[in-house]
Amino acid sequence: MTNISGASSGSSTTRRGRVVGVPMVCWCGAEIVGKISKSDPNPYRRYFRCAFAVSNKLMDDNHVFKWVDEALLNEVDRLSSEAKRLEQMVRESEIVFDGAEYAKMVFDKVLMKVEEEVFQKVESVVSESQRYMKKLMIVGIVVCMIVVGLGNFI
Repeated sequence: MTNISGASSGSSTTRRGRVVGVPMVCWCGAEIVGKISKSDPNPYRRYFRCAFAVSNKLMDDNHVFKWVDEALLNEVDRLSSEAKRLEQMVRESEIVFDGAEYAKMVFDKVLMKVEEEVFQKVESVVSESQRYMKKLMIVGIVVCMIVVGLGNFI
């Protein structure tokens, strides 16, 4: 697996195995940071990367690298499978509890929990994107102010 931002592979393979979903920590114990690709094949595409590998500018290593869009799709698939499994458990429990209303109540609670998990994951990625855009706007404003200041000086 290559971890340069030009890679188009979404599966992240490390010494510890394939990373499924949104990675939380690298196998080395370092936290995961969100980055934006500056490569020609994947310009401005967001990805997750091991903070240790980022700080040491490691290339072609075994530290975590995963595209954000593919990580979120993995997460949605995992939660969907979990919802189906729980739905099946609820259906099987209808016989035991002898009541469709109780099963529906349990199913609705489980479904709400799964939806909350998906919402929280998506919301965290969106808030990280917003913070990054604010930083970019500040840099742009500062650069414009410098250009205007130099223009007035010259």
